[in-house]
Amino acid sequence: MNTDKAYAEQLAAEYAPKDTSKVVALRKLDRRAKLPASIFTYTFGIVAALVMGVGMCLSMGVIGGGSVLVTGIGVIVGIIGLVMAGVNYPIYRRILENGRRRYAADIMRLASQVAE
Repeated sequence: MNTDKAYAEQLAAEYAPKDTSKVVALRKLDRRAKLPASIFTYTFGIVAALVMGVGMCLSMGVIGGGSVLVTGIGVIVGIIGLVMAGVNYPIYRRILENGRRRYAADIMRLASQVAE
């Protein structure tokens, strides 16, 4: 019988209206601060991987005929792709910090209101 009461309270809590508008706003602000960094990182990482892959294909002779000139160009293109992949994370951190700095005051204000 006690389990019936606990189940009924749990079910009622699921369907009860919740006043979480501040929590929802806090989550939206957090996403808004982080989203540009994530979008840039994924896009730039995919482009870097594609550039590196084209360089590998050129240097191994899969595309381009396999001459010495094409192999040299492939090595250079591959190195450019590696450098792009290497700078992706520092750029991500910088964009993320800018987003956090932009929304910090609003997030801190809402977080203190929710914590009360």
